[in-house]
Amino acid sequence: MKNAIALVRTLVFAVLFIAESTVFSFGALFAIPFGKRAVVFNVRCWSAIHRWLCRWILGQRVHFTAPMPDGPFLYVFKHESMFETIETPMLFAHPAVFAKAELFRIPVWGAAALTYGLIPVERDGGGKAMRAMIASSRAALDAGRPLCLFPEGTRVWPGQSPPLKPGFAGLYKLLGVPVIPVAVDSGSIYPRGFLKFPGVITYRLGTPIPPGLGRDEIEARVHAGINALNVAARDQKT
Repeated sequence: MKNAIALVRTLVFAVLFIAESTVFSFGALFAIPFGKRAVVFNVRCWSAIHRWLCRWILGQRVHFTAPMPDGPFLYVFKHESMFETIETPMLFAHPAVFAKAELFRIPVWGAAALTYGLIPVERDGGGKAMRAMIASSRAALDAGRPLCLFPEGTRVWPGQSPPLKPGFAGLYKLLGVPVIPVAVDSGSIYPRGFLKFPGVITYRLGTPIPPGLGRDEIEARVHAGINALNVAARDQKT
């Protein structure tokens, strides 16, 4: 019975979210000529409506263990579902999110993403691509914007804790800003598959990590921070 109700809710959510995304994709197209502020407003509205649909159609609530400072920090997020990527425009006034370069080649979406100020990540782009990414990152930090990174590189199943991608430590060293790890447990109720479930999605902020640490230490501290909710869930079962 619970799965049947979840299926109905998910179907309604999917129809409404696709319709919303279509409207705001065209909205981004019309917003681009008016500049970055118009695009930022358009994206934030899209994210806010997604949050509303999750709350009132899917029955999902969002809980934060602490406020998220909006400023020149490098936020690193656990990545269990698309939920946290769609959420980022709601978490900060104007975050600079690292995204796969191939996404920027999508018609309309790519142009809007560049205007918004997302940062392309060319995984095999070499030194030139890395220098461009660092320059974009520093420009965002200089403007007071937080950087948002998903250092696992792709979505992982709940309970999994793969090693961080090797590029994270290099980015941390070159940028020289505090890192804030964020654990998110979205995967159990907003999974990769179609069906979504009611429940609570928690963001748990870790202690800010200062710049200047060695590779092994920064990776260990970030890995522990973004997987804190996995540890908490295991502790509750024992």
